Amino acid sequence: MRTKLKRVVAPVLDIFESGDFEYTYKRSHRTILIGVGALFLLLAAISLVAAVYTAQPGAWLPFVVFFCAGSVCEIVGFLGSDKAVAKIWGNRLTDRPS
Repeated sequence: MRTKLKRVVAPVLDIFESGDFEYTYKRSHRTILIGVGALFLLLAAISLVAAVYTAQPGAWLPFVVFFCAGSVCEIVGFLGSDKAVAKIWGNRLTDRPS
């Protein structure tokens, strides 16, 4: 099941798993990333309710932004490698030329 989900979200994961660099990874980074993603998805739900309530076209923008940010955090947090989690946190030690 996990490999099938990874294939579906491969375009997102490839962004964060690409590159040749050394990184530092802590297990707590993944936990915090999943928590932050959940908070973004909660904000997206609140924004969706507000957008429906106001019926304004511009009210959909916060929903889209929060939903995309939350989705990326959850995808990388649950399915990404240690390297992808470190890259989303910006924990690179050195960049090596390819």
